Amino acid sequence: MKILLVEDSATLRYAISRYITEVGHEAVLAQDGEEAMHIVDATAVDMIIMDVEMPGLDGFETTRLIREMLGEHWVPIIFVTGKSEEGDFQDGIEAGGDDYLIKPISRIILKAKIKAMERILDMRNQLNLANRELTELSERDSLTRLYNRRTFENRALGYWRQANRAREPLSVLLLDIDHFKTFNDTYGHIAGDDCIRSVADAIAQSANRPGDIVARYGGEEFVVLLTNTPESGARHVAEQIRLAVASLQIAHKNSNASEFVTLCVGGATLNNTHNGDLSSLIHAADQGLYRAKGAGRNCVSVKQFTPLPKLLLLDKHAHTKPLIERQLLSHCTLINVDSYTDALSATQQQRPDIVVIDDDDIHEALNFCKNLSELDAVRVPVILVTADDGSSAQSPFDQLVILPKPLDSRSLLANINRFLV
Repeated sequence: MKILLVEDSATLRYAISRYITEVGHEAVLAQDGEEAMHIVDATAVDMIIMDVEMPGLDGFETTRLIREMLGEHWVPIIFVTGKSEEGDFQDGIEAGGDDYLIKPISRIILKAKIKAMERILDMRNQLNLANRELTELSERDSLTRLYNRRTFENRALGYWRQANRAREPLSVLLLDIDHFKTFNDTYGHIAGDDCIRSVADAIAQSANRPGDIVARYGGEEFVVLLTNTPESGARHVAEQIRLAVASLQIAHKNSNASEFVTLCVGGATLNNTHNGDLSSLIHAADQGLYRAKGAGRNCVSVKQFTPLPKLLLLDKHAHTKPLIERQLLSHCTLINVDSYTDALSATQQQRPDIVVIDDDDIHEALNFCKNLSELDAVRVPVILVTADDGSSAQSPFDQLVILPKPLDSRSLLANINRFLV
């Protein structure tokens, strides 16, 4: 272990450092608390032996700062002090210490305490390793060792947000082994498992950039997320995967796509994730997969995905919804909410292109607009349909259009289209 010794006495530094090296560990020396903190910041140490009475920062304060600096990473700290009162022990433990040595230092006791702390560290490391292995098992598909679907969805969401911040394109590929049920019926399930493993390896080797995510999506279906990848790049990777699987030359005598195992790939690229959502992008890739299957399989279909604009509707009287569904449903994605609380939450999370409200309580609607205007990251126009003429109310929102009842449907549709175009 690398043991940091913090001691202002040169004599004790020399003596204790010898004890440390005698039991096979490396001693790193610091004369005071400030030097100790610099060492901990720059060097990974396994244990700290800390003098309590030092000029400047004392041992207790240095320990508190080191614990704060290390966060959840635990390093055992043994205090060395001439104080032996019970209150001193309590102060040391509360400061973050794990053990206490009283001066003058016993060589045998110090070595024993180092050995005890070493055993605790070993057990902790073994526990951390076991936890990492359990996490790995829970994240991976047992057959292919690729990520499972749940892990893909969790990780993909993080990359989606990253692409949103960086305004980078994001691509998704869905891949399906052609006529795999026929393969299983012909060669058996053991051969089928071997086939899935081989195909999974080929996919992983073809999509191997640090930002790529490859997962088994279910059965013989796989999914690939390609970060910062435009449509042309996604098509190239998809074709490389298709060729890699074909080159395995796994016999598939009853396939009408090829004499060997092949797969078809559907893909979609979104150039600006601010205007869409991950589930819609995956759905667009799924549509590409159906196109590839319809084209005879063993082929690739990747297209740029242009999401429909999103309209969020809060209709208190169910008057406006039928009109919008009849006239605009094929031109936009409709998000229905039942309350202003839901409307505010949905606006933050789904970022609609426009909000339409049908409510005769204009003051409640204006309060919603006020709350909306206070969200710096949200800029969305609002159309309010109301029986209240609003003469006594002042709008807190510069993108608010108030349409009086009885509603002129042409005026509503014209205003909606004005903001959606």
